[in-house]
Order: sequence, then C-alpha cells, then structure tokens
Amino acid sequence: MSQIRSVRVQVYGIVQGVGFRYFTQQEAHRLGLQGRATNLSDGSVEVLAQGDAQSVEKLIHWLKSGPRTASVDYIEVTELAAGALNATSFRAY
Repeated sequence: MSQIRSVRVQVYGIVQGVGFRYFTQQEAHRLGLQGRATNLSDGSVEVLAQGDAQSVEKLIHWLKSGPRTASVDYIEVTELAAGALNATSFRAY
C-alpha cells in the first residue's frame, strides 16, 4: 500500500503571470495528486499537494524549475500531516 504525503511548497521567482499555476495543475493531474496552487501577495506561488509519496516527490522536483515560462529562484517545502488536505482534485486559484 502506498504512503500518503501532504506538503506545502512556496515557490519564489518569476512565477506569477506566466501560467505557473495552470502548468502546476496539469503536472499534479498527471501525477494523480490533490491540492491547489495559489498566487500570494508577495509574488510567490503556494502549492498544497497530497497523494502518493513518490508522486509528491516528483511534483516537488518539477516545482524546482517549473514550466519554461517561469524562472524559479528557490522553493521552501513544509511537511504537513498525512491526509491533512481536504481535497479531491487539484485546482489553481
């Protein structure tokens, strides 16, 4: 049985106005994850993701560079309690 992992990832750089949330949603759907991507007022993007631990790790790796339209400076990953997100799909707000 697969282990569930939940994380909060804050992504810094040129990540707003470049389709970052849309492409993150597409990648999360491809990986079968639940959660959301949201623009924050400081110019970063917050990603909350939950699912199979291996798939979450793949998303974190992808977030380090993001889509070609973005320029990621760095990310901060915070572990959440497994199953902490009350989500059934992945959305971009």
